[in-house]
Amino acid sequence: MSDDNDDIVQEIEKLPLDAWHRGKGARMVPFAGYEMPIQFDGIVAEHEWTRTQAGLFDVSHMGQLMLTGENVAEELEKLLPGAIASLKPGKVRYSLLIDENGGIIDDLMVTNATPWIEADEETGTEGHWGDPAYYLVVNGATKWDDIAHLREHLPDEITLTHLDEQALIALQGPNAATALNRVMRNVIDDMVFMESVTYDFGEWPLRITRAGYTGEDGFEISVPAEFAESLCDRLCAEIEVRPVGLGARDSLRLEAGLPLYGHDITTETDPVSADLVFALTKKRREEGGWMGHEAVMKVFNEGPAEKRVGLSLEGRLPAREGALVFDGDKQIGRITSGGFSPTLCAPIAMGYLAQSHTEPGTEVEIEVRNKRLPAKVVPMPFVPHRYHRGN
Repeated sequence: MSDDNDDIVQEIEKLPLDAWHRGKGARMVPFAGYEMPIQFDGIVAEHEWTRTQAGLFDVSHMGQLMLTGENVAEELEKLLPGAIASLKPGKVRYSLLIDENGGIIDDLMVTNATPWIEADEETGTEGHWGDPAYYLVVNGATKWDDIAHLREHLPDEITLTHLDEQALIALQGPNAATALNRVMRNVIDDMVFMESVTYDFGEWPLRITRAGYTGEDGFEISVPAEFAESLCDRLCAEIEVRPVGLGARDSLRLEAGLPLYGHDITTETDPVSADLVFALTKKRREEGGWMGHEAVMKVFNEGPAEKRVGLSLEGRLPAREGALVFDGDKQIGRITSGGFSPTLCAPIAMGYLAQSHTEPGTEVEIEVRNKRLPAKVVPMPFVPHRYHRGN
C-alpha cells in the first residue's frame, strides 16, 4: 500500500439545483459531500427574511428513503425508540437511530406514507389503505451509513428504496403557507405541523410535509429532481419567497434549539444526555425491544452525567463549537454549537454541561480566544417555535 495520498481526492457531488443556485448568485461551499449554497444576499438578511417572510432552502443532500414490506412498522420499531406502529397514515414523527451502546447514529423524520387506494366502481372495490410504507428523511452526511445499518438489521422481506432521484426543498417562514397556498390551491388547508400528503402539481408528483428545521411554520417538498428548478422558480415568483442558504439555516436552527447531527449529537451522545427524551415514548421505554434500549434506560434511570443545555453569553463575542465551559477553575462542559443570534442580537450557544450545572440561571464562564466570557444557562428554544398546530 502506498503512503502517497495525492491521488485520494474526495469527490464532491452536485445537487440537482446546483446551476439554479449559481444563477441566483449563491456562494457555494462543500458540505456533507455536496457543493451547497451557504448564502445568496447575506446570512443575516436571509435569516431575517425567513423570520418575517418565507425562505426557500435546498436540502436535497439529505437522504430520502422508502421502506415497505410485511410488518415494516414492527421491524422499524426494533431500530427506532419511537412509536412507529401507532403512527397513522399521513402523520410524521421525529425519531433516532441508536446503536447497541445507546449512542445516536442519526436523527430523522418518519412518515407513515401508506397510500390510500381509491374506490373502483368497475370492480366494486371500496377505498382502502394500501400496503404499509414508511418515508424516512435522514441527514446527508450520515445517509450511507444509515442505509447500511438499516439493510444490515432489517429482514430481507423489508424493501429499502433510496429515493436518490428526488430533490428536497424546504419553504420556511410565517408566510410560507400563504405563498404555497397561492401556488397550489387548497393543498395545505387542513394540514398541521407533522402531517404529510402526496399531491400531483400538474405533472409533478410531490410529497408535502408541514415540518422543517428552522422553528418557523413551513413545509418540506420532495420533488423529482428533473422538476426541482421549475418548482423553485414557481415558488420564488411569489413576493414572499426568496432563496436562502445554509448559513441562515444554521443560525435559525440554533435559535430554535434544534441539535445538529455531527455536532450536538453523535454516536458518543445518548438521547437522555442530549435532552431528546421526548423521542422515547413512555410505552416504548417500558416495553423495550429496540436496539440500545438497555444502555439508554441505564442513563435514564440513573440520570445523565452531563446534559445538553442552552447558554446565553454576555457581550457580543460568540462562542463556537469546541469552546470549554468552566465553573471557576473547573472545566464543567463544552460548546457544541454557537453563534450570534440575529433575532436576539446576542451570542447564544448550546453544549453539554455537568448535570450539577444544568439548571436555568446557573452562571458559568466560556473560554473564547483565551478569555473567560460570563454566560448563563437558559431554557431552549432561544426563539419560540411558531409551528402551525391548528386551532
